[in-house]
Amino acid sequence: MPYNLIDPSDSLERQNEKLLKITETLMRRVEQNSADAGVAYAQFERAAMLEEEVRTRTRDLERTLDLLNLSNAKLAQANAETEAARANLFNAIETVQEGFALFNAQDELVMCNSRFGKHMRDVYHLFKPGLTFSEYVDLVSKSPFLDLPAGEGPEQWADRRLRRHKDNHVVFNARMAGDRWLQVSEHRTGDGGTVVLQTDVTDMMRLERQERERLLDDQARLIRATLDHLDQGVCIFDRKNRLAGWNRRISELLSLPIGRLQIGNSFASLFKWVEKQAAFPDAATPIRVRDWVSGPQRRGALSFEITLGLDHTLAVFAQQMPDQGFVISFTDISAEKAAVRAMTQVNETLERRVMERTLELEDALAEAERANASKSRFVAAASHDLLQPLSAAKLYVSSLEAELTTPELQERLAKATNALGSVENILDALLDISKLDSGQAAVHLSDVPMNLLMGQLSDDLAPLAAQKGLKFKVVPTSAVVRSDATFLRRILQNLLSNAIRYTPRGRVLIGARRLGGALRVEVWDTGPGIPEDHQEDVFAEFHRLDALASPSEGMGLGLAIVDRACRLLNHPLHLDSHPGRGTRFTVELPLVATGGASPVSRPRGPAYTLDHAIVLLLENDADLRSAMTITLEGWGLDVFACESLDEAVALLEEVDITPDAIIADYQLNDGALGTDALQVLTDRFGEIPACIITANRGSGLSEFCSQSGVSLIYKPIDQNELRTFLSSYTPKQG
Repeated sequence: MPYNLIDPSDSLERQNEKLLKITETLMRRVEQNSADAGVAYAQFERAAMLEEEVRTRTRDLERTLDLLNLSNAKLAQANAETEAARANLFNAIETVQEGFALFNAQDELVMCNSRFGKHMRDVYHLFKPGLTFSEYVDLVSKSPFLDLPAGEGPEQWADRRLRRHKDNHVVFNARMAGDRWLQVSEHRTGDGGTVVLQTDVTDMMRLERQERERLLDDQARLIRATLDHLDQGVCIFDRKNRLAGWNRRISELLSLPIGRLQIGNSFASLFKWVEKQAAFPDAATPIRVRDWVSGPQRRGALSFEITLGLDHTLAVFAQQMPDQGFVISFTDISAEKAAVRAMTQVNETLERRVMERTLELEDALAEAERANASKSRFVAAASHDLLQPLSAAKLYVSSLEAELTTPELQERLAKATNALGSVENILDALLDISKLDSGQAAVHLSDVPMNLLMGQLSDDLAPLAAQKGLKFKVVPTSAVVRSDATFLRRILQNLLSNAIRYTPRGRVLIGARRLGGALRVEVWDTGPGIPEDHQEDVFAEFHRLDALASPSEGMGLGLAIVDRACRLLNHPLHLDSHPGRGTRFTVELPLVATGGASPVSRPRGPAYTLDHAIVLLLENDADLRSAMTITLEGWGLDVFACESLDEAVALLEEVDITPDAIIADYQLNDGALGTDALQVLTDRFGEIPACIITANRGSGLSEFCSQSGVSLIYKPIDQNELRTFLSSYTPKQG
């Protein structure tokens, strides 16, 4: 490998220096050894080659230096542009009216303007590039120019500040010394840095404070005007029981001297004056008032009465305010008290007069009852005595039928027979009425098969209906009821006879439908109907809507007998009639269980009406119970209104009727619950549609009702909601 005198790794300047030195050395040796021409020439030739290489390397070096100078010029231009941009950026942030600071992604301060931190002159000079955000917060928290919130030290403030720094956007107000305010806002940059802006909002805060104070002044004037126009006397005390405000009326009511009411006066001094002037209902009231005033921070309302003079009474009411102070009002109720006293005197006089009148009425009622009993016994005896000669007369008349052959005499005989029959019917009716009124009617309850009874009625009355051209229909039923067979037959016979008698055309129908533990027997007709204002009158004795009817058509005792017999047997009787649309009478009878048949379930649906359905109302509040009873009865329902579960059970067992629906209050007397009452009634009488009414809106009750299939209606009660519940369950009217 040839030896190289020049190291290629050396710089061009170093290589050039070596070549020049080699050339100088060779030239000197040539001059010293000129005798050896061949060697000298060779060295000269080598020196020439080296010189050429030096020139080549020199040109390369010059070219490299030119490139370096060009790069340096561009770098200088870039540095100049960077410095210009930095200067422009600095000038830009300097023109910003707020304090501005930029932290990089490592939370180090990159730059800030001169307004950043100028309110903290003790640390302002330390805000230099490279300062970390935590160091910046530490400096600010310890600066005396930062007005820390009450109860918060520098460490707590710094910790809270650093926690908020983790958010992408932060805005808060900081109070500075000298009653100045800064709004500090932070925003994240795209590279993870943070821009902090500080805006002086002192003027805005002062304007807001002035506006708030102005509003408070206006509000105070409005409150003062309101208080002065109240008819009540009002005193306001702060949390330290010192007088903070009052109105003019308080001085008039309490007859306070001028100067007694002053801002800052203690409640104790004012109450001592009231104690001297007023009389309390009992000696414990002043002690109770002092205990209330000096009691715990949370106090319930306090009310009592005081008397000034002979007839001047004030109602006092004390109520705590949200700031732990309290307000006391004094209301003059002297006129109300005088009215109550006058009313009491009037009531006492009225009670005495009512008592006297009641005794007189009781005597008159007893006399009337004795007279009525005597009349009933007389009618019963007279009717019985008259029936025998009447029967004999009918026999005599019957014996003449074969002897009278002329048509004229036979017509007269028929009329006499009809007249005697009418008299007999009237006497039978009078006898029934007298027995029912006198309490001498004996009741023999037994199991009565309705198919047998209704078949007998069809045999007796179908010919009469056919004679008038009416369609007479009996809807058969296999039900067995508990009743008196004789009275029940008389009840249904009278209803059907009336329907046939007063129906000029169309049809008469008798049928029955099951309703839980009861059977509802219905008698329908297509007659002229009974006006609503006469429906109560048709059950009175000797009352007939057809005033032109002859006595042979009845004396108006049929429905009176039906009404009395139903009440005697405890069979509910209902009338539903509309003029021009016919009439329906219904009698409810207790069913006899046959083979343990389960009751027929009633489907829900809007096709159901409220007429004469039986509703058990379980409500302990007398006023609400009365109001609901009136409402439900106005809808055509029959209401069993009970105060307690025991009363409801006793009533249902007594009448032996299962209601169509139950409405129960959730909270009953003595802590009893309507849900428990429903469970007892269900266990005893079977599944019955039920509804709970309550003011309790807790989720527990709602969940219970939802799981149990019980309807829930909140107070105050929506009548449409209640009617919808009842319409969904009460029996369908056919």
